[in-house]
Amino acid sequence: KWHLGLNCESPTDHCHHPLNHGFDSFFGVPFTLMGDCLQAEPSEKRARLQGPLDLGAQLLLLSLLCLAAGKLTGLLGLRWVPWVLGPGCGALLLACTSRLLGVFIVHADCFLMRDHQVVQQPLRFEASARLFLREAEAFIHRHQARPFLLLVSFLHVHVPLVTSPAFRGRSAHGAYGDNVEELDWMVGRLLAALDGAGLGRRTLVYFTSDHGASLEARAGGARLGGSNGVHRGGKGMGGWEGGIRVPGLVRWPGTLPAGRLVPEPTSLMDLFPTVVHLAGGWVPADREVDGRDLMPALLGTAQAAGHDFLLHYCEARLHAVRWFDRPSRTVWKLHFATPRFDPPGSGACLGFPACACSGRRMTRHRRPLLFDLMADPGETRPLQGPMATRRRVEAAVARMLRTRRPRAAPPLAPAHNTWSPRLQPCCVPGLLCACDRLIPDL
Repeated sequence: KWHLGLNCESPTDHCHHPLNHGFDSFFGVPFTLMGDCLQAEPSEKRARLQGPLDLGAQLLLLSLLCLAAGKLTGLLGLRWVPWVLGPGCGALLLACTSRLLGVFIVHADCFLMRDHQVVQQPLRFEASARLFLREAEAFIHRHQARPFLLLVSFLHVHVPLVTSPAFRGRSAHGAYGDNVEELDWMVGRLLAALDGAGLGRRTLVYFTSDHGASLEARAGGARLGGSNGVHRGGKGMGGWEGGIRVPGLVRWPGTLPAGRLVPEPTSLMDLFPTVVHLAGGWVPADREVDGRDLMPALLGTAQAAGHDFLLHYCEARLHAVRWFDRPSRTVWKLHFATPRFDPPGSGACLGFPACACSGRRMTRHRRPLLFDLMADPGETRPLQGPMATRRRVEAAVARMLRTRRPRAAPPLAPAHNTWSPRLQPCCVPGLLCACDRLIPDL
């Protein structure tokens, strides 16, 4: 699951494709997993687009009735065509488009690519777990004689929950638990493939997630996402711990000491310099690199990964800053903005796909909220004093923020993340794109 964009100006320019960002091969879904891909709830696009279409159809139908009544009563001297039949045909067209929209989205957004070629459109999700697992295992065996980097982004634990029949109903924690159990099995298969190829003690494995559990993902009143435990907030919230604190499990038998815990802040941005270091390369010096090499912290030769500050954005807006005060070994966090939960006290934005990053559904704090994450990981008790502590934290964060370089055209701004049907790839150009070029199992 790539989900970092695909095209810029045409359906085939692939400007954001993984092969244009340093990867040598790609097999997967270039966009993301949506309820619309299975025509299931919750819907990300279909429901949002159907509303205006249905409203337009109803308005046209209402105008048709008014015009027809005026024509039949003699109040309006109109010809049936086009003044009366025209709105009727328009209403029918909008209604049919609304009903067929789900099928169109499935074909336009939910497909599989191998390198630059669309090989299955739409993707058969019921076989996707076995398909991706087989591909990853084959990659390990093909490259066991030389160093490699393999990024496996599972579709699992992301709504809609795509779980193979063999794992449905196995967990005591419902559909989400079933999905986690299959994910666990797949990770075990990949670790077994490494060990079977004799690479277990020569390979660094890093297991993590890109965000916390989705609290808004619901269908029929039932929660589909997981739990963030004591941590407040969830997916899509740029500041609260529930949205940004994720598991970080590292495995390298014979090199990394087992059972070691790194309690200081680390980031997924640290993977880049860590991989560069392990490959014997150098981090580019002609740009700002936010990550830090994790190996000293993992090996125990340093106390932390080197982050004094971590900035937490919601889209292009800074919502919070985390400061690791080394002398006191304390992690402080300042919130400049937080989403408004709906309903209040729910810890989520129910009725919306996600909480807002700006606008009326977000609160900007004139006096930033301050938390001691070591003593209060759930961020339930904003510190009111002592004032000396607040001034010290705010001064440290202010000094760091003054060093930021301004950016032009933030890549996460809404204008750069607008869905455009004209940019969607099609394996066989036509009204409804459909193909299956995968080689079946023998």
